[in-house]
Amino acid sequence: MAVGKGAGKPPSLWDNMRLRFVVCFLGVFVCYFYYGILQETITRGNYVQGDQKEKFRYARTLVCIQCIISAVFAKILIQCFEKSKPDHTQSWLYGLCSLSYLGAMVSSNSALQYVNYPTQVLGKSCKPIPVMLLGVTILRKKYPLAKYLCVLLIVSGVALFLYKPNKSSAVSEEHVFGFGEFLLLVSLTLDGLTGVAQDHMRGHFQTSANHMMLNINLWSTLVLGLVILFTGELWDFLSFTDRYPSIIYNILLFGLTSALGQTFIFMTVVNFGPLTCSIVTTTRKFFTILGSVIFFGNVMTSMQWVGTVLVFLGLGLDAKFGKTLKKTH
Repeated sequence: MAVGKGAGKPPSLWDNMRLRFVVCFLGVFVCYFYYGILQETITRGNYVQGDQKEKFRYARTLVCIQCIISAVFAKILIQCFEKSKPDHTQSWLYGLCSLSYLGAMVSSNSALQYVNYPTQVLGKSCKPIPVMLLGVTILRKKYPLAKYLCVLLIVSGVALFLYKPNKSSAVSEEHVFGFGEFLLLVSLTLDGLTGVAQDHMRGHFQTSANHMMLNINLWSTLVLGLVILFTGELWDFLSFTDRYPSIIYNILLFGLTSALGQTFIFMTVVNFGPLTCSIVTTTRKFFTILGSVIFFGNVMTSMQWVGTVLVFLGLGLDAKFGKTLKKTH
């Protein structure tokens, strides 16, 4: 009887795993590639009105809008696919997690005022470093030797990327590690804390990705909303958009590509596992750097290219060999 039922039902096009992988890969790649272009356009663009030349300095408002769009998107996904699944995660955990999540995003966006986009992408690609350090110190995890070697490769790549030889006294004015790099370090550390909090929620409450996305973004919207109201940044931002209305379209698209990209990442994890997802996201980051060089003229030295290749080689090897089961003691 089961055979008869199965025979009478034609296979769906979505049942083809190759097609499903292509959709997931293109979804992640296109969303985050465009996300990167929009982020650089918004935060590093020159805004000119008559003789007045301005820079975008409203990172907190930008992140707040991004959180609102992500929360709405997550709510729609829950209503469509997880309506019957209750969420038992304690609210205060979402609140704490949102603080580190917020700090990481604001620091990352603010860093673009001081460093170019390839540096920001490369810096954010070093997430395994704080995740491993915090895993060892806070969660008492033990990692395989391959993990440490991969992280060493990533650190070496970053060191090469940031290294600027002093050819003359004029070059000495260039910073090797300045405020932009410090913001990226803060962002990475907070990313690591967010990862630890999310691991705790998944381990103790089996929190789904969509519920996590919804509640963390709701808490983040509440916190940031209060901050931009009390600091007056919201009114300055509205005045800025009044002078340059074309930025509104870019900001809305920026939030939408971020939310859609997160959905495709979740689909990739569910259908093909975290290893495939890591490889897909690592590949797209490399091409994001390439796109920034081509579209925005961010020139990179040969040593920076070597450093970039080392970082992504380390990330690729980590995805393949560094994900062995970690034991907690």
